[in-house]
Parts: sequence; C-alpha cells; structure tokens
Amino acid sequence: MAEKDCGFAPLVFRLHGGAPLVVREVLLERGWEEYDEDEQEQGDWNLYWRSSGFRNSDFKNILPWQRLNHHLKMTHITRKDYLARHLRRMKSAFGAALYDFSPAAFILPNEYTKFLGVYTKNRTTDGGRSCYWICKPVHLSRGRGIYLFKDIKDLVYDSSLIIQRYISNPLLISGYKFDLRIYVCVKSFCPLVIYVHQEGLVRFATEKYTLASLDNLYSHLTNTSINKFGLCYAMDKERVGRGCKWTMSKFRSFLHKQDVNELLLWHRISNIITLTLLAAVPCNPSNPNCLELLGFDILIDSSYKPWLLEVNHSPALSLDCPADVTVKKGLINDIIDLMNYRMMDGFRQKEDIRKRYTRSGRWCLKPKIPLLPKTLHATPSSSTSSSSQDTVLCCSVNDCARNNSRYASRPVHPNSKSTMCSGHEKAPQKLEKMNVEVGSDDLKLTTLNSTRQSHRNTPSSAFKLPSLHKHKPKSPTVPWNRRTQDRDIPPCRVGDFILTFPFNEATWKASQEQVDVKAIVNEVRKLTKRLGSSFNERKRTMADSSQSCDAVRDKFEFLLWGPKDPPLLSECYSSNAETK
Repeated sequence: MAEKDCGFAPLVFRLHGGAPLVVREVLLERGWEEYDEDEQEQGDWNLYWRSSGFRNSDFKNILPWQRLNHHLKMTHITRKDYLARHLRRMKSAFGAALYDFSPAAFILPNEYTKFLGVYTKNRTTDGGRSCYWICKPVHLSRGRGIYLFKDIKDLVYDSSLIIQRYISNPLLISGYKFDLRIYVCVKSFCPLVIYVHQEGLVRFATEKYTLASLDNLYSHLTNTSINKFGLCYAMDKERVGRGCKWTMSKFRSFLHKQDVNELLLWHRISNIITLTLLAAVPCNPSNPNCLELLGFDILIDSSYKPWLLEVNHSPALSLDCPADVTVKKGLINDIIDLMNYRMMDGFRQKEDIRKRYTRSGRWCLKPKIPLLPKTLHATPSSSTSSSSQDTVLCCSVNDCARNNSRYASRPVHPNSKSTMCSGHEKAPQKLEKMNVEVGSDDLKLTTLNSTRQSHRNTPSSAFKLPSLHKHKPKSPTVPWNRRTQDRDIPPCRVGDFILTFPFNEATWKASQEQVDVKAIVNEVRKLTKRLGSSFNERKRTMADSSQSCDAVRDKFEFLLWGPKDPPLLSECYSSNAETK
C-alpha cells in the first residue's frame, strides 16, 4: 500500500550510483519521493540504498528516522575466504556433525600445503581416482574467474582464491544442474532477527550436466550472468523451458511430485542460514537502523542434502526475465514493510524538529538570557533572592543516535521561562518533569526529566552573578524504553518474509544483549532432533497434529519456512518425538 494513502507526508529515499532500478520503481509506486541534495536538508531522507557498503561515518551519523540497507562488517560471511574461516571455526567449536553443510575448503596460497596433503590422501584412498575441485577468486562475483579441475597440474592462480571440493552428484532436473537463490533479511544482530523470503529463484545451467567436460561452464555453473550468453539460453529446454530461472513456487510443485520429505529439506536449509549467520554475530555491532538483504546459494545433491555454496552481499536485483519480475518486486515491497516506517516517519516530518537540524548535524536550542533582578545591586546585607537559570540544552544528533541505540526518541525541549524570585516569602522550587511527545504510531513516548537547581532562600545572601567560565553542557540522556517494538517479539510473518530466528522463547532470550551463541546452537540441535523424529514417522492427519501440538506449544508461535503454506513449528512435533 502506498504510504501517501495513509495520510502521511511522502517518505524520501536516497539512491547511490549503481543501485538497482527496481528499488526506485517500487518506492515510487508506493508514493515515496526521491531525495534531492540540492533542495533538501542533509538528513531529510528516510532510506539510503546502495549496492556497496557504507562508510563507518554513515553508521555513526544515522538519525532516528533513517534506514541503511547494509549492516557493518558483513564481509565476514560474504567474502569467500572469510566465510570459510568462520565456518571452520564454528565447526571446531560445535562439532562437524552440525556444521557439515559446507564443502571442504582451502584458501590459497596460505593453505596450499594443507590442500596438497588432502588431495594426495584422496587419490590414495580412492584407488587412484581423485575427486573434483572448484576454484573461486575470493574477491570476484558473478562467476568470474571460476574453473574446475581434477588433476592438480591444472591448478593455476595468480591471486588469492578458495578451493572447494566440487559437489559432483547434484540433483538434476531433466539432466540440468541447478541451485537455489534464497533471499535472507537480517533485521538486526542484537537481538538476532532473521527473516527468509518465501519466494526465491531456482537458477539452472543451460547445458546438460556432465563430468566429461570440466571446462564447459554452461554445464557446471548456474550464474545467470554467465548462462545468459550461452547458445541454449533462449532455447525451450526439456522441462526447464526458456531462459535459466524458475520461481521457488514452481520448484515446490516439482518437489511435491518427488518421493522426498519436503519439510525436512526446508528445515535443513533454514538451519544452514541460522548457523551461518551465527558465525557473524560476534563481528557485527548493533545497528538498529540497518537491514541487510543477503543471497544464500544452496545446492541440493542427489540424496537431497542441501549444501551452502556462498553468501552474496548485494544479490542481483536486475529484472532479466518474468521470474525476476515476479520475485524481486515483491521482495523489495516486503523489505520496505519490514522496515516499519510507521514508527519513524514522524521524526523527519515534524517541522519543529526539522528546524533544529542543521547541516553540521547538531540539535540546538538557543538559551534565553535571564534578566538580572534589581536586588542584584543591593548591598550584601540586603535580603537575598533565589534563582534558577535555564539550562542550555544542546546535544549532538549523532551522539544521541549512538548512545541511545534502537529507536530512542529525540526530545524537543519547549521554551521554558526563567523564574526570578526575591525575598523569603516563596518556597523552594520543586523538580519539574517535562513530558516530551514525538509523533509515532508504534513507539511509546519517552519521558525526559529536566531538573532545575534551587537554592534555599536566606535573607542574608546576595544574588550571585553568572559564572564567567563557560562550561560545556552535557547532552541530555534519554532513558531506554524496553517496550519499543525492537524489544518485542518480532512478527512471525511480514508479507512473504517468514521469521526463522528466533524460533522459540529460549532463542529469543539468548539473542538479547550479549548473544549467547552456545545456547542458541543447543536449541538448534534440540529443534532438529525433535523435527527429525517427527519427519521420519509416517504421515499424520491434521487432527493428530493439532492434538500433539497442544502439549508442546510454546507461548510464542513460529512458522516453518519453506512450504507453500508454512505450518506452525509446534504442529510439526509429534507426541512420540516429545517422549523420546
């Protein structure tokens, strides 16, 4: 729904050069306006979208009503060599049985000796036959520089690359190799909140799979940027059709006709996403106004085991075919809904707040100069006066945004009057509370207590002159309101985005403040065991499912991502699984 239909002023988006055209198209359709730096103030935008990463200063200077489409330090899992190191570290910490979804990988040139040892061992144990390996440059994307080899004499490199064991038994559809591009949205890292989109892409190689020709990239790679130049791209291929893409919905229809446990497959893929992102949690600081869209490339082998190939930092959003239009336009719309601008749009639109924002990035209220009372000229023995001076409140927006993480509202201080009293007939002033309201649909109002100094009235004291020394005023601190939406349980579904983490109360508690990775991994193990026991049993009727879930239902309801109509996780448990 277009935001302008809700009665709000249009939201403003800002695009960096190279940003996908579909983002501009979708936002304009929703009633947004594009940012013009020549006509608008520096902070007068709501969303800044760019394909490359942001600078550290962009994260530090972010304002409450603004969003960035990247988190900080995401290269720890999106760069191929970093991902291999982190997964290796997690495997050694939590066991190879859990982190068995990534092929063996070696980073060259540093690990050439280690790779040579494994390569030699495989040739010895396989009766002289060696397995297949795939080489990928660590800093390139879209299939550039990738090649396969079987004999080590064909290994050639002049820059850092990663060698992975090639999955030589992929699941094929009519003889064509394919992988899944799954869109994952990380809303925050502290607490860790992960959404996975129901619609994704199935990317096909455009020539039939064969190991007889390792140099035929159109047979082994599924990158669209490569296959769209193949001779068979426009041909009507058996069962695949023209082009090289399916939607995830079409793949579900294919999967439904196979003799396979679909729910178990989707759960395994969801586990891969969660366990991979857990490796990045210690590296990423909390950035509540940021959101990251990732592209997970998953390969399914002939035994229906999913494998993680890589994680893409800025997955391609170009519209090359009808499947792209169907998937990616809906994806962008759902991402905007995930950002939940109903909470924050009032900050940018309030004129009284916008006037206080300058291009230097500071909030400033001009202090009033108190008038000196007549008693100031009295002799020291004359009756005294008590005074309370207005405190100059001047705080940096940038500092506030850092200190008060999440959606801490920025108080607007009304003009307060300085009261000068003389004589002893007036009582000392009481502490005053200023309740500052910021327009918002979902965010509750934050109360700022502003105190004024009061002095006891004594007949013998004289009125004191203001100090000649300038003291730097402290920035007013806004108390953290834990009842904001970011601290509430996130919705289990937003459009086609399904919440996959947290998946129960224990994981939600473990992801607060300091993320407890060990506790989360234990919960993942428990869930996998419970679901595995249920999935391996014979099919149950819906009545049986509803009876079993009554005993194990969590106070939070979460969905199982993957199926066309995602069931509740609690409905996937069986009573037998609970008794084991």
